[in-house]
Amino acid sequence: MPLDVNDIVQRLGGPEAAARLTHVSAEALRKWKQSGVIPSKHWRTIIAATGLSLGDMPGGAVVSAPPVTSAKLGTSAAKDSPTMPDSAASSTPLTDVRDVAVPDGATAVLVLADGSLWWGRGFGANTPEGGAHVGEVCFNTGMTGYQETMTDPSFAGQIVTFTFPHIGNVGANLEDDEATTPAALGLVTAQDITVPSNWRAARSFIDWLKAANLPGIGGVDTRALTIRIRDGGAPSGVLSFPADGHFDIAALRVQAQAWPGLEGMDLAESVSCTQTYEWDEMVWRWGEPPARQQAPRRHVVAVDYGAKRNILRCLASAGCRVTVVPATATAEDILRHRPDGVFLSNGPGDPAATAAYAVPAIQAVLAARVPVFGICLGHQLLARALGAQTFKLDRGHRGANQPVKDLITGRVEITSQNHGFAVDERTLPEGVTVTHVSLFDGSNEGISAPGSRAFSVQYHPEASPGPSDSHHLFHRFVAMMDDRLPEGDS
Repeated sequence: MPLDVNDIVQRLGGPEAAARLTHVSAEALRKWKQSGVIPSKHWRTIIAATGLSLGDMPGGAVVSAPPVTSAKLGTSAAKDSPTMPDSAASSTPLTDVRDVAVPDGATAVLVLADGSLWWGRGFGANTPEGGAHVGEVCFNTGMTGYQETMTDPSFAGQIVTFTFPHIGNVGANLEDDEATTPAALGLVTAQDITVPSNWRAARSFIDWLKAANLPGIGGVDTRALTIRIRDGGAPSGVLSFPADGHFDIAALRVQAQAWPGLEGMDLAESVSCTQTYEWDEMVWRWGEPPARQQAPRRHVVAVDYGAKRNILRCLASAGCRVTVVPATATAEDILRHRPDGVFLSNGPGDPAATAAYAVPAIQAVLAARVPVFGICLGHQLLARALGAQTFKLDRGHRGANQPVKDLITGRVEITSQNHGFAVDERTLPEGVTVTHVSLFDGSNEGISAPGSRAFSVQYHPEASPGPSDSHHLFHRFVAMMDDRLPEGDS
C-alpha cells in the first residue's frame, strides 16, 4: 500500500534532508505533498535511502474507479462517471497486475510509465491490437482551437491532455487544419465530446477523429493528471482503446516504460514536406473568401520543420512570396531560390537532434548575410546555429494564454505556445541578445543577432489558435528584408 508523502519525507530525515537527498527545492516538496505524488525519477534514491519498496511510493499505484451501478455509459455528469479516477478507490501495486479489473463502463485506458492507470470512455478511432499509441503525455491550457492543436505538427509524438472541459462543442471543419495529416497521437478529456453547435461545423469532432485515425479518452480527472505532469514532468504513456475491450495491462506498462522519450529524437523530418512548393494564401478575413498574394514585395524561403499553415498565411499577408522547402534542405537548396529572407518554422522533437542537418544549412545562410526569422523549433535551431545550447523543460509551455515580456519595449504580450525544449540563454555568445522572456518561469522566449541579421521567438505569433498580440513580428521581418535591399528589388 503506498505511503503518505509526509511519512516518506520523515523517513528521509525531514524536509531539509529530503530536499538535499533528492536535489529538489522546498517548493517542489510542497507540491509533492499537495498532489500526494512523488515523481518516479526520485523513487530509486528514496528506496535506497529508506529500504522501502516500489509499492510504497506515492503515485506508485493503479488509479482506478470503483464499480458504479447508478451511472450508465454516456451519462454526462462527471461525478457519476464510472471512469473518473478516484484517489480513494482500491488500487493494485505496480509489481502486481494479475488482479487489475476494468472499471464498470470503461472502454479505454491511459497507462503512464510510472504504472498508473487512468480509465475512461474511448472515442474516435480504436487502437489496433498490439498497436496502442505511445508517446509523451502533455497538457494544453487553451480554451479554443482543439482542431488546430491536433493538427499542429509540433505535437508529433505526444498525447494531449486538454485542461479545458468543453471539447467538441464547435465540431470540425475543412478550414482549421494546420497540416494535411494530424501529428498528435491522441487526446485526453475530462468530459465526453460534446455535440457540435456552430455554423462552421462540417462534422462532429468524433467523426473527424475517426477519419484521422486518432483515439481519445474521456471521463478522466484531467486536473489530477495535469498536477501529476506539472509536478513530475511530462511522462511517457500509452493510450489504448481496443475494439474488443481487452486490455493487456502488463504489455501496456512495458510499452510506456520502454518508450525513450523526446530527448534525442528528431521528428522534424517525419512531419516536413518532401518536395518544394509555393504558398500564396493569405490570412482569412471575416466573411470573405481566402485571398491570394498576387503582388508580393519580397521573396521568403520557409524551411519546413513542421510548419503550421497560418504561419505561411501570415508571411503571405505581410507581402511575401513564399517558397517552402523540406527540413533537410541544404544551404545550396535554399539559396538557389535567391531569397530576400529565410524563415525557420516551428516543429516537433529535440532541437539538438534536428540540428545535425539543420544547423550547417542555417550557418551557411547566415554567412550569406540573408535575413533570418525563426519561430519555436526554428528559434531553437537558430540559437544552436549561433553557438548556444538547448535543454528540455520539465513540463513545457502549451496553451494560448502565455504571458511574454518584450525586454526592448517593456510590453507584455499574451501568446500562443507549444514547446517542450528551450534555449539556454546562459550559453548565448557575444553579439546575441535576449529580447523576450516568459513571465511564467523566466525561460527564454526570444533572441536577436543584429550582426547576423537574424531574430527569433519561442512562441507562435501566428496564433491559430490564440491571441494576435504578436502579428507585428512578421512585418518586422519584412522591414529587415527592406533594409537589406533597395525598394523594388526581389
